[in-house]
Amino acid sequence: MSQRLFQAYVMVDWSAAAKPTTGPDSIWIGVLKRNVRFQMAFEAHNPPTRAEAERVLNGVLDDLKRKSERALVGFDFPLAFPRGTAAALRLKGEPWRALMDFAAKEVKDKPDNSNNRFQVGAKMNRLMTGEAFPFWGAPARDEQTMLSAKRPREHGPGDLPEFRLAEQAIKGPSSIWKLYYQGSVGGQALTGLPVIKRLRDARTAKLWPFETGWKPLTGADLADVDAVFAEIYPSMYAAKPNPGEIKDQAQVRGACERSNALDEKGQLGALFGPAKEDARREAVEREEGWILGAPC
Repeated sequence: MSQRLFQAYVMVDWSAAAKPTTGPDSIWIGVLKRNVRFQMAFEAHNPPTRAEAERVLNGVLDDLKRKSERALVGFDFPLAFPRGTAAALRLKGEPWRALMDFAAKEVKDKPDNSNNRFQVGAKMNRLMTGEAFPFWGAPARDEQTMLSAKRPREHGPGDLPEFRLAEQAIKGPSSIWKLYYQGSVGGQALTGLPVIKRLRDARTAKLWPFETGWKPLTGADLADVDAVFAEIYPSMYAAKPNPGEIKDQAQVRGACERSNALDEKGQLGALFGPAKEDARREAVEREEGWILGAPC
């Protein structure tokens, strides 16, 4: 039998909702792990708030660590911004880490899900460009000088890129600059990055590809690691909902089951990056990240 990289898979469908919510378009956490009979079993959690989701994730990861079971933890929003963002904000250090620290410092997210993501987007616009760009999208009451409800203009040659390299590779995800409306991953990233930072800082975890390298992973690469956090795009895992299951729940289950099946065959490690040298490597590893399973 091939050597597995992970013993458990935790997949998270995030939400930037401003009030507690469950059901469709809310937070879903799928967990595939061994049960008491050592069989892989799936469970789904649908916490109504991000604070509760963070508690659930801490509980699941702590329990797996106690059993010495390494987890792959996937989040369905960008873990980093397009190349050049950190420089435009004049942030020091590794760009991905500087932006995660910036989000953790600036975003205020209360236990009832009320949050200041639109104010943070407006502040970043002001610091980066001095205009209501590149972030856009807000309800009328949150529209302000530095953040417009509608997309103000196209990205030109001198602007920050609209899409990261990984998004261009799979053609489908929305841009991180979209803060509101359907598929607004910008709001998910701003509210999610502080949570990832806290989860990672509380244990021996690595953020892929920033701390592992953008390359195929082996068991030796993950020795002494409790968890690897990665970005996923659940639409890549077409799981048909079971009776009583909603689409979001089926997607996190599909992502768990697909990762488990590949790991069982010794094929999951290859998804973590190209085996050969790649001109995009520096941008991916230092700034933008990648989507697990996206073609390299």
